[in-house]
Amino acid sequence: MTQIVKRSYKYRFHPNSRQVEELARTFGCVRLVYNMALEERTRAYTLNGRRISYAESSAALTAWKRSGDYEFLSEVSSVPLQQALRHLQAAFANFFAKRAKYPTFKSRKKSRLSAEYTRSAFRWRHGHLTLAKMDAPLNIVWSRPLPKGAEPSTVTVSMDAAGRWFVSILVEETIEPFAPAEQTVGVDAGITTLVTLSTGDKIANPKYERTDRRRLAKAQRALARKTKGSSNRAKARLRVARVYARITDRRRDFLQKLSTRLVRENQVIAVEDLAVRNMVKNGKLARAISDAAWRELRAMLEYKARWYGREVITVDRWFPSSKLCSACGTLHDKMPLDVRTWQCACGAIHDRDVNAARNILAAGLVDK
Repeated sequence: MTQIVKRSYKYRFHPNSRQVEELARTFGCVRLVYNMALEERTRAYTLNGRRISYAESSAALTAWKRSGDYEFLSEVSSVPLQQALRHLQAAFANFFAKRAKYPTFKSRKKSRLSAEYTRSAFRWRHGHLTLAKMDAPLNIVWSRPLPKGAEPSTVTVSMDAAGRWFVSILVEETIEPFAPAEQTVGVDAGITTLVTLSTGDKIANPKYERTDRRRLAKAQRALARKTKGSSNRAKARLRVARVYARITDRRRDFLQKLSTRLVRENQVIAVEDLAVRNMVKNGKLARAISDAAWRELRAMLEYKARWYGREVITVDRWFPSSKLCSACGTLHDKMPLDVRTWQCACGAIHDRDVNAARNILAAGLVDK
């Protein structure tokens, strides 16, 4: 069934010097407003047990602009500042609903630099995007076109740690589901082999972090030798950030292609409900688990399945997929990690990962 979804398209852009100055000022004001509003909410709740609403925070923002100390807040577009208050309101809603921890202050050095503009704060004409307080459109690298006739509803501008500028454009798009597929697949996640499919296919783990580990270590050693606060240290920090960005970009591109392939080829995809947050507490495996990015792959599978008329089924993390014979159903007491191939009493010879993937698929179809 055709559906209309909100979809974000992210592009790099190259701002001129005036745009860099305006965006840097906007980022600083967004961070300041968020932190001030958070401080006010925390004080009111701690001292009086009172919750401050978004409307009260918005009124406080108006008062701050009129005060002598924060008049500079009026120099940037008001929309990103209001959006910062809305994000804070959502953070508190998630906290009180016990979906998230208590909101924290934004750090100048560690927090993501971004500003969100709604429709009243930008102009979109003939494929050119101009933000409020700017007299020239952004120089966007259109790596792929927006959907035909799409009208942006929200624009988010950000700069990453590697100094790259990005603009994320939110549009409504009509998604056509894939044609129904007859295949179903079970997916067993691993480290050496990223995923093993119940069909017997094995997708090798590219291990992008491991591949660039020497380059990363060299950049980090150079950073450690630089004097804190110096311009050379800032340049060295940028080189480290670029290595990390390269790792992240390559990994995300690989996972996007893999998730699209699995969703395109299979009607039902069964996966394990892995507790990645707990698994990375293992000091010996944490780095490899993080590099595998299982959680990111599952998230991609889930949203693409919703878009294209597929189904992702999660199997309980305690399901003994590795110790269960997929041929006769015999459950073995032990199955050490170093055992990669084993034979059941029924005579079936199993590859450990393929057997686990087949059991995951069978358990998923039962739960369906």
